[in-house]
Amino acid sequence: MSKGLPKRSEDYSLWYNELVKKADLAENSPVRGCMVIKPYGFSIWEKMQAEIDRMFKETGHVNAYFPLFIPKSYLSKEADHVEGFAKECAVVTHYRLMNDPDGKGVVVDPDAKLEEELIVRPTSETVIWSTYKNWVQSYRDLPLLINQWANVVRWEMRTRLFLRTAEFLWQEGHTAHATKQEAIDESVQMMNVYAEFAENFMAMPVVKGIKSESERFAGAVETYCIEALMQDGKALQAGTSHFLGQNFAKAFDVKFTNKEGVQDFVWGTSWGVSTRLIGALIMAHSDDQGLVLPPKLAPIQVVIVPIYKGEEQLQTISDKVAELTKGLKAKGISVKFDNRDTYKPGFKFAEWELKGVPVRLAIGPKDLENNSVEIARRDTGVKELFSLENNLADKVEALLDEIQNSIYQKAFDFRAENTTEVDTYDDFKKVIDGQGGFVSAHWDGTAETEDKIKTETKATIRCIPLDRKEEAGVCIYSGKPSAGRVLFAKAY
Repeated sequence: MSKGLPKRSEDYSLWYNELVKKADLAENSPVRGCMVIKPYGFSIWEKMQAEIDRMFKETGHVNAYFPLFIPKSYLSKEADHVEGFAKECAVVTHYRLMNDPDGKGVVVDPDAKLEEELIVRPTSETVIWSTYKNWVQSYRDLPLLINQWANVVRWEMRTRLFLRTAEFLWQEGHTAHATKQEAIDESVQMMNVYAEFAENFMAMPVVKGIKSESERFAGAVETYCIEALMQDGKALQAGTSHFLGQNFAKAFDVKFTNKEGVQDFVWGTSWGVSTRLIGALIMAHSDDQGLVLPPKLAPIQVVIVPIYKGEEQLQTISDKVAELTKGLKAKGISVKFDNRDTYKPGFKFAEWELKGVPVRLAIGPKDLENNSVEIARRDTGVKELFSLENNLADKVEALLDEIQNSIYQKAFDFRAENTTEVDTYDDFKKVIDGQGGFVSAHWDGTAETEDKIKTETKATIRCIPLDRKEEAGVCIYSGKPSAGRVLFAKAY
């Protein structure tokens, strides 16, 4: 098959868009700004979802579902929150259509105007906290540790498949606690869960940190985040966890009686990751040949391609493959036997390379004679002949682990090579405009300086790393004192 992929070095954006489409992950929908996630793309999301959901449940969380529509008045109750989302909200104003009197299809019935407009959820804090008001009376009702898997709508004007679309899939956790410390601990815990998932499953190293006040979630007291670096030197926010303080509890009057018999407002958190993670997965690892998927998230971990002439050879190979497949599946390895007779082996090799299958096995008549199989790694392209006198399942299992670790190490080394400390604004601009990547620099802590740097360079503060050294320094822009370095980058 002719892949026809642009080179990353020539046009990274075009490479990304074409890869998403050619690898059958997603396509643009007839509705502007929305996407159709195709089966192969959705199967990656399902694997992500399964692992993240397992991790949530291991930390005591349960799933629920809340309405898609939010009364407009709910959004008015938390001023910072509504200001943060007002420009992205889709609004439902009517509840009925009617036939056009002129016979031109259907029109909105002007008599079916809603008494109160409904907002298609951009996020669910307001509708969930209005519900929690009925669920919480006493400290015995706390904590509430609830997550939902849902879709949300944010009316984005400039969209890109998976990275930024008007509608996307995500999970959003919303928890309520009796004490401030408990809520802060929850926020940090969920950031750590996201970091563990990103590094152990996505093979994507991340920096854990907190957002500057300007970059903080609308309505939050503190936003914890994980930031990753993509191959083009731009950063991508891979997950956020927000300590909400008592802001939403006060807005929706969610009170409880504590152990001392005193009424107080509960403390809240919210946290989420979305289908944006698929975009991160693509941009962190893939190459000019197509997707490179970490084995733990690959829908198909091993593809077996038969090389044969005639039905008799295919049947003999198929019998051997059935035996090999049984051993692989017994170890929980997902296997695809590509025995389609409508495509030649070369086409199949190219297709599965494009789709990022970690391991490819090729077996033909000579391999049967020699009791061997060709094993090819997607990440490095290295091929080897393997004797089937040894245990293939053990070999493949070890190889998948090696590939997972190798992909992570490659991304880790790339980030290390593209993280630069600077001490002057001139050096800062040179790195941002040239090499890109993360730039570690002193900042005076003011929104004014942050905004000026953003306006002049398009670089934003990605996070204040949690593990940064507290060191006195001088802000690269203002020359004012600084308590430590922060990470800047251009970002998606």
